[in-house]
Amino acid sequence: MKIYRDIGEISSPLKGACVTIGNFDGVHLGHQQLFAEVVKSVSKKNGTSVAITFDPHPLQILLPQGIKLISTIEQKIELVEMAGIDVLLVIPFTLEFAKTTAEYFVEHYLVEKLGLKELVVGYDYAFGKGRSGNIEFLRRQGEKFGFPVKIINPFYEKGELVSSTKIRQLVMNGRMADACALLGRYYQIRGTVRVGRQRGGKEIGFPTANLKFDREDLVPKHGVYVTQVICEGHCYGGILNIGRNPTFGEDQLVAETHIFNFNKDIYGKPIKVNLIKFLRSERKFPGVKELAAQIEKDVKQAKQILHAEKDKLQSTCGERFNR
Repeated sequence: MKIYRDIGEISSPLKGACVTIGNFDGVHLGHQQLFAEVVKSVSKKNGTSVAITFDPHPLQILLPQGIKLISTIEQKIELVEMAGIDVLLVIPFTLEFAKTTAEYFVEHYLVEKLGLKELVVGYDYAFGKGRSGNIEFLRRQGEKFGFPVKIINPFYEKGELVSSTKIRQLVMNGRMADACALLGRYYQIRGTVRVGRQRGGKEIGFPTANLKFDREDLVPKHGVYVTQVICEGHCYGGILNIGRNPTFGEDQLVAETHIFNFNKDIYGKPIKVNLIKFLRSERKFPGVKELAAQIEKDVKQAKQILHAEKDKLQSTCGERFNR
């Protein structure tokens, strides 16, 4: 997949460009319907499948409180490429860009620069200053510039409307199986392993890989989760605690992952953590001994759950999954 990070990088119109536009936060099953339609369309015409998205998310710029994102821009790019898109245009979103009119965007970005031949958008899509670029506007522009507009209907999974807003709610409530159903994959957090208090191995007997949440991160419900950890191309089972270590009287929010059957030094290295199931809420224990006993129970329960999910976990890994 070819990635452009500014419209000025595209020197000439693309061949038979079929385009879809959106924030695509999470690249959930609804977004995947858009990509599938674009890919299908160009396959018939030997054209170019194109997705346009924005970085940062517009609401991170336009709302004082910002927005908690399901996926990082890096993860979004990976998922769009997996959907089979040929070209991804990532437009830098700024307050100045927010003033762009819908008319200018269509004529300059879509028609002149990309060479738009067909547009595919979701049923509720709108863009441009004041969100004036709604479905009816796009249809009129299509008649003016000679491109058809295909509208993709709402997508439901087991009777539930698939949306980024709904998925955020599910993640914050610890409903990982339900979030997985709408995403089409496990919800994932990722980051670089940092040095923590190092209590996990020395004091408790369960060493952990620690990740730090940033202010804009979507934080799942605090507590303990069954996980699949992806590190250096290999997959492992594990448990994850999201919280503030109340047993030790700390306040910083962290994600601490104990990886099963693992003893490598991975400080400073990136890991990905798929959240499989919420086990229990975080709570304060009388002391280290009681905490360690509870973690031992968590590990036992987690391994039972991972065994039950082994076929699905194997398919997400691509290599042997070490439980």
